[in-house]
Amino acid sequence: MNDIPIALDYAHYDLVTPDGTVTKLTRISDQSVEAEVFIEDISRNFVGFQIEPECVFFNIKSTLAQLGLNGIGQTYELDEKNRCAQVKVLLVGIGSLGVEMLNHINPGAVIGKLFAADERRKVRDPDYLARMFGRCDRWGRPLLSLGGLQGSKDLILEKIDGRTVAYLTLQNGTVVYNPSIHHFLPTLGQALMAGYPARDIVRLHQLWKTYTPRNIEENELLLVRTLPLHIRTVFGRVVDSLLSEGYHHTTASILQPDTEASGDIYELYGKSKRELTDIPLEFYTLEPYREHVFFSDRDQLQNCLDDSSSLFQAFTTAPEPQEDRAAVFVVKGEQMLNLTPEDWVLRKTRLHEFPGSAQKERQALMVERYIHQQPSYPFLKSIDDGHITSEGILLTRYFPTPLMKRMLLSDQVQRCLKGIYFLYPSASSNVFFSAEDRALLHDLEKFAIPVYWVDDKTGHILRYSQKPDQDSGMFVPKDKVDLFLKATTFGIYGSNLQEGVFESELKELMQGILAMRDQMTHPLLNIETPIALVTGGGPGAMEVGNRVAKELQILSCANIVDFRQKDCSLVNEQLQNPYIEAKMTYRLDKLVERQAEFNLDFPIFLYGGIGTDFEYTLEEVRRKTGAVKPTPILLFGEKEYWKEKVTSRFQCNLKTGTIKGSEWVSNCFYCIRNAKEGLAIYQKYFLGELPIGKEGPIIDEGFVSLF
Repeated sequence: MNDIPIALDYAHYDLVTPDGTVTKLTRISDQSVEAEVFIEDISRNFVGFQIEPECVFFNIKSTLAQLGLNGIGQTYELDEKNRCAQVKVLLVGIGSLGVEMLNHINPGAVIGKLFAADERRKVRDPDYLARMFGRCDRWGRPLLSLGGLQGSKDLILEKIDGRTVAYLTLQNGTVVYNPSIHHFLPTLGQALMAGYPARDIVRLHQLWKTYTPRNIEENELLLVRTLPLHIRTVFGRVVDSLLSEGYHHTTASILQPDTEASGDIYELYGKSKRELTDIPLEFYTLEPYREHVFFSDRDQLQNCLDDSSSLFQAFTTAPEPQEDRAAVFVVKGEQMLNLTPEDWVLRKTRLHEFPGSAQKERQALMVERYIHQQPSYPFLKSIDDGHITSEGILLTRYFPTPLMKRMLLSDQVQRCLKGIYFLYPSASSNVFFSAEDRALLHDLEKFAIPVYWVDDKTGHILRYSQKPDQDSGMFVPKDKVDLFLKATTFGIYGSNLQEGVFESELKELMQGILAMRDQMTHPLLNIETPIALVTGGGPGAMEVGNRVAKELQILSCANIVDFRQKDCSLVNEQLQNPYIEAKMTYRLDKLVERQAEFNLDFPIFLYGGIGTDFEYTLEEVRRKTGAVKPTPILLFGEKEYWKEKVTSRFQCNLKTGTIKGSEWVSNCFYCIRNAKEGLAIYQKYFLGELPIGKEGPIIDEGFVSLF
């Protein structure tokens, strides 16, 4: 486990080192010098530390190669512990200009770097590159093109010897130097010692001769040109073995992924009368985070996400202890299938007491520090800074703190983050979301960042979903999201202490509703409309409702409150029943808010206590205020029971005039003894024959009784 994973070391790409500095020079001949080159501050994840030494080679700076100086690595000593390397390089002057430049290389000059040609990182499939045509990075720069944004017919991709090779067509003519270059060489020698970039200045001394033949003489340098090459997604490497016979490329053969329009001049030597027509390049992939790969192109990752067992397995690799926060950003399927504890960022949970807005500066500082302590921070910051360029998903043990909202909704993160997967809603309250958590869920939904609960309670992956006309939602099984969004919602209110004797009647009622869909064309009930049933998620009457829904393959939902025993609490502990498929959870202080978010089309009341009385009153208020349209509410049970609960209060309000103008609400409630009576009420409503709403009658008892 890491505070910052090794994969987030962005000092250099993992296939290359920083440029090395000459520490010693030994003259071999007029045309060659042996240079000892020291390279330090190598990235700790440099691939060259792990692969065979013969796959690591020295790459001379292209500025020197264009002047006729080649650098051939002779011996390599890599020190992983101290993150450095010592390399002996044979510097060879090609042509008179190269020999002259050799005299201006001195100790302290920066002349090149190491490249790790890892066979595992070779691009095998041409489609990997072809799909980058026409795509740009966040700054509008082409990810891959030769010439224009859409690529070019002059870039030919083929599969040769098991890897992708691009043939870059050469333009007519060659590059030569004007005489002023000789006066510039001493300055270039000084620039190399100061680490000053000089390639663009060298280009000022170059001339393009359009009609010069592209063949090569021994001991001479041939500079040829292609259309401007842009690569952002891979390393390119000239394949010397695929050049025409007699041609060789200098060791400045690596094109880095920050190559824009400058990768267009190639330096060759050898002997041939045949004209060179193209330059062959092979390619090596970047670290997964930096590949600029789109989520839609990650077939293996998407297959993993469709397999719930892969997600549950991925979370088992998160480091202990469980009470600490942990997160990892995943961009490819292979990465997800091979996660280790070292890939995760682990942060200890620290509780903060924020001073509040009265101490603005201290509050702001503490919030910023708290954000930096979150395990997702290094990943989100890297996305925002442009270090992570591939789209992917965030796995996090706990749902992100709402204080991360600013980062989660930033432009770059919103574009790059294609899903948040978490195990637990809260480090402090376990499965119960706070009001701020739900607000963040709402915002993430609006910004099209999907959120998934890897729920060990149900054993399913649940996606947060909101109906279009509502500002609250539920976590729903992935394969039932569309059903949830379209569903007409029935709901069960009742005691968490008693199941009552309503199960068979409730089952018959719901079966009748399912059958009734074939006959109705009402917006809330028709053959195209699925059905969902919502309860409070606890035992008793609520368990009856969820059990019936599950048996009838109706989407079984629950809004669950944290009723765990509190000090001085008189609320009985309420356990979640085992028949729930979709859910939202609430802390006890947001009980009223939770109740408002039931959003039931058709409430059904069973026997219940104080909580049920509260729910009854709230459904009255929702209809009175117009928050919902008048729909029939069923009261299951004997008339005398509901009369004792409802009538005296309604008549008191009626007598005192405190419900003047709202008396009609009484015609929304229907006392029934069995499913048959309930179905008769629903049928009249869906046919438009039920006298309900403001134009309907006032019922003296506060509800309609059919018997």
